[in-house]
Amino acid sequence: MTSGITSGLAYLPGGRPGPGVLAEVSLELLDIGPAHLALPEVIVRDERAGVLFGGVDLHVEPAAGGGPVGTPEDQLRARAFGVVNVAFHAQRALRTANNLLGRPLPRLLVRIGMHEQSRRWGGGHYRVAARQFDPAEPVEVEASGEVHLGGGSVYLAGVSGEPYWNAPAHNLAIVYHEVGHHICRHTADFRLNHLRPALHQTNKKVAIDEGTCDLLTAIMLDEPDIYGWHRVGLPATDQRRRMLDPRWTMAHFHGGTADPHADGTLWASACWSARSAVIGGGHGPDRFDRMLLRGMELSARLSGTKLSEQALRRRRYFAGMLEAMLLADPDLTDPVLAGMAAHGIRPGVSNAELRDRARAGLAAVTVR
Repeated sequence: MTSGITSGLAYLPGGRPGPGVLAEVSLELLDIGPAHLALPEVIVRDERAGVLFGGVDLHVEPAAGGGPVGTPEDQLRARAFGVVNVAFHAQRALRTANNLLGRPLPRLLVRIGMHEQSRRWGGGHYRVAARQFDPAEPVEVEASGEVHLGGGSVYLAGVSGEPYWNAPAHNLAIVYHEVGHHICRHTADFRLNHLRPALHQTNKKVAIDEGTCDLLTAIMLDEPDIYGWHRVGLPATDQRRRMLDPRWTMAHFHGGTADPHADGTLWASACWSARSAVIGGGHGPDRFDRMLLRGMELSARLSGTKLSEQALRRRRYFAGMLEAMLLADPDLTDPVLAGMAAHGIRPGVSNAELRDRARAGLAAVTVR
């Protein structure tokens, strides 16, 4: 057991193609166990068998992500590195949010190596306690929420072009996106889970939730092409790349049963443009980031105390979140509205109406 400031190895943003730049980082630890690290904001635990930490030295090499063709020693090193990497970046993201909000968010549990028994899984998801899960969860889920990361499913190109096993715990974009869901749950709470019984919440995600998590990822990475490493095979013109790009407007919005990740790219891109406009106006980026987080918190209070289909529908509207952000920092109204308008997002209008207006505008331009 140990506590205090401890150094270790983790990836920092940059160094593409590849997972990042390997560097020495500092973490505030409360405890080190055989396969877990406990920090004030987060507990990170590898759920697979084996001892990862025999002491307090966290300077573990990433071993190219481990992977099925790696030696058993490589696999253990890659798993240990993943725990340290996730702990550093989860703590960084949560401390950033806590500082912007002026209050601490609930402690987060991150489980690594989930769903490995039935498949190779190269992704992650955020879970709160619910009646049922898809896919089924083999463990009891914390009511306050937890992140699950798979062990990896494919090889990608590393920094020097060598094969690198894409373990989600090594992938900063996946880590930040899933931690972003915890931030959303305890601020904006897009699915109004705080109005549901603690053990009967819903894990259904909507576009504004996914888009906000992509935006938070871009903020932490300081990079709009957040998935550029593991989605490099998709061109920037493919919405599934989820690059925060000026091209994505409400004319590309689908709604309904469409993939909320793709639709969320519209909201994330609009927010990134608004953030750029705020910076261009002479403000620091943290001014927009604080506006965003406090607007998210404010939007939850404005949603009222009644759980209804109408309330849930209104929580999906991009315009509603925009209005809450403007209330959080009215002095940024002009640059934020300008950035949002370039993507067809304005206050007081539903997503479907924004889409129809954007498409009508495109049609009018085409006719001329």
